Amino acid sequence: MKTDKETSLKPLFWVGNCLGDLRAFPDDVKDSIGFALHEAQMGGKSRKAKPFKGYKGSGVLEVVDRYDGDTYRAVYTVRFKGAVFALHAFQKKAKKGIATPKPELDMIKRRLRAAEEKYTALQKERKL
Repeated sequence: MKTDKETSLKPLFWVGNCLGDLRAFPDDVKDSIGFALHEAQMGGKSRKAKPFKGYKGSGVLEVVDRYDGDTYRAVYTVRFKGAVFALHAFQKKAKKGIATPKPELDMIKRRLRAAEEKYTALQKERKL
């Protein structure tokens, strides 16, 4: 028998190769990001999650984790009622500064559009 928390768990959808990219991360980083996504599925927000720059107030969040001198990021959205969409997971490789590289920003933008299309299709099918 499912508990109330289990029945109210929002489904998590992986956009593009986000899951494959995340699987390549170190185990500690995968655990940290996985926990943040699980909290989002339960309707909460991880203390490690913060609004993604450029999308403030729009339900797009990022989790940043550091491991062995490297920085890993995962971007997800809770913008759509009743669902969580993992948009992108990547290792930050910029030579300088903390800004997210343009190719990563473009990927997030494309995947956010894909998530919106998927959400609309799921609503039409009455699966959300």
